[in-house]
Amino acid sequence: MSASISYEFFPPRSLDASFKLWDTVNALQHTAPDFVSVTYGAGGTTRELTHEAVETIGKRTGLDVAAHLTCVDASREETLSIADRYADAGVSHIVALRGDPPKGAGQFTARPDGFQSSVELIEALAETGKFDLSVGAYPETHPDAVDPKGNVEWLKRKIDAGASRAITQFFFDADHFFRFRDDCADAGITAPILPGILPVQSWRGVKRFASACGTTIPTHLANAFETAERDGRTELLATAVATQLCTKLLDQDVDHLHFYTLNDPKLTRDVVHALGLAPEAALENVA
Repeated sequence: MSASISYEFFPPRSLDASFKLWDTVNALQHTAPDFVSVTYGAGGTTRELTHEAVETIGKRTGLDVAAHLTCVDASREETLSIADRYADAGVSHIVALRGDPPKGAGQFTARPDGFQSSVELIEALAETGKFDLSVGAYPETHPDAVDPKGNVEWLKRKIDAGASRAITQFFFDADHFFRFRDDCADAGITAPILPGILPVQSWRGVKRFASACGTTIPTHLANAFETAERDGRTELLATAVATQLCTKLLDQDVDHLHFYTLNDPKLTRDVVHALGLAPEAALENVA
């Protein structure tokens, strides 16, 4: 079993959160990820924090760090200025997204002087010639999409606009990913589609995330986690569930896994080691 891996982190908002981020980075960098990414808060609320985290992780670890960049609450000029700052700092990989609206806003509304969609953002970034671009994808129907076909059509537009790869929203049923991958191939999409994996650290939190992004939670999984919570076995179950999902993906020719770490390394690290995807030297860093 062979595949490359990558991780997503989010920027810290406090001193304690900073320590947690660095503990996570230190624990996972030894697994030799292809790249790591740092998210952008809803409504662009972590713009400066994201920039600081991206630049610092890159300098301290030498990892390839991708910066998330969105269309939310900024003019085209402001957004491209942020991209230029990344380029000046040596960042060449951007995850270009439409972005989530600010809390309480309900739905995304573009500024008149801003990018109207992720496609416009991708086109502008691609024209600079400075960045390798990743984009988001939804193996299940995006909350704003009419049907699954719209997900594929929108991804095709983003790839045609200049993106090199797509990273999917998390899912729990491998068949959703396989169906989406097949539909993308039928639509002429040849760029790699990296499955997003979310090890379940908080069942309550996962249910909230899933509701917001349209991810289906299978009934048997919900029952299993509710039972595990009562019995104090959630960590063991979460590791088994994520490992089983990844194994199904790898068995069907998936060659890269992207993990949403939520700035907590243990479950992700356990899954990566269970799959045999970490270098032998990384075993020495398992606490």
